[in-house]
Amino acid sequence: MTSSPPHARRVVLLAYPDCQVLDVAGPWQVFASANTLAGRSLYELNLVARSPGTLVTNGGLTMMAGLDWQGLEALGTPDTLLVAGGSGVFHQCRQRYHIDGLRELAPDIRRLGAICTGAFLLAEAGLLDDRQATTHWRHCAALARTYPRLHVVPDALYVEDRGRYTSAGVTAGIDLALSLVEADHGAALAGQVARELVMFLHRPGGQAQFSEALLNQQRATGRLRELLDRLHADPAADHDLESMAAYLSVTPRHLSRLFRRHLDTTPGAYLTRLRLEGARMHLLDARATPSLDRLAAQWRLGRAEQLRRLFHRQYGVSPSVYRQRFGTHSDTTLAEEAPCP
Repeated sequence: MTSSPPHARRVVLLAYPDCQVLDVAGPWQVFASANTLAGRSLYELNLVARSPGTLVTNGGLTMMAGLDWQGLEALGTPDTLLVAGGSGVFHQCRQRYHIDGLRELAPDIRRLGAICTGAFLLAEAGLLDDRQATTHWRHCAALARTYPRLHVVPDALYVEDRGRYTSAGVTAGIDLALSLVEADHGAALAGQVARELVMFLHRPGGQAQFSEALLNQQRATGRLRELLDRLHADPAADHDLESMAAYLSVTPRHLSRLFRRHLDTTPGAYLTRLRLEGARMHLLDARATPSLDRLAAQWRLGRAEQLRRLFHRQYGVSPSVYRQRFGTHSDTTLAEEAPCP
């Protein structure tokens, strides 16, 4: 095997029979695309399994692993190792092979992480003790119950705690990998990779695993559901507390109680989030180049300064930075924009 190019970081994906194919292929492609877009080898990628050769994922697709733990040891400690999740992980938790390998590697590796239910294997090895961690929403309760020394964060896309990285299910592994590329080589390259993979957004780790719309569709019923559908259909319309209450033939105070009871928010805060989402999508349209004042007026979000603050609070970046990272043309900027404090 050829030696790593200068400055290339070696990233290892750990797979096993009945692992989730996207937990391997998604992060792998993020790092591979970073190499392509940078025009040089930023990352050397290896797939490790119990033995070199083929393994069958839980979707039936066959993968070829090039290394086992002994082969990995011969190459030296990698920069990053990520454990794939999948239904097969629970069998692996009853084996010593991968657990011993992870424990031996852990003290020297810079970044050790898991995607989806891969967190169970790290937890079984004791490598997440007294740390925050997350996993697929369906398994968060089981992870917390089985490994009480963990601090499970049930509604996060990914979590980092002192060199240990865990992510939610399946596609959240792509978000985790993008965050690692950004940490290594900056937001511009991570944004390019996200666009190349047709991901509309490199989501921050603290973002919820479910979309706002899906959660509220599940929570709301009856006439409240009808009102939500109306708001989602046209959030920039002339909605306010009184008009929303009138649509349901209730008082504004009762409407506020309904939102608190079913959605744990207020009507105004809910509508603001919908309008921010509309403004965010507007920023991705290369044909639209409004000033921040016009964008705020279009989505009924006050003036430029108010939109800037609301946007930064919701998405962690200013509208201008967001468009530069994720818009179709990365050099497009918003007029009348100032840095967000």
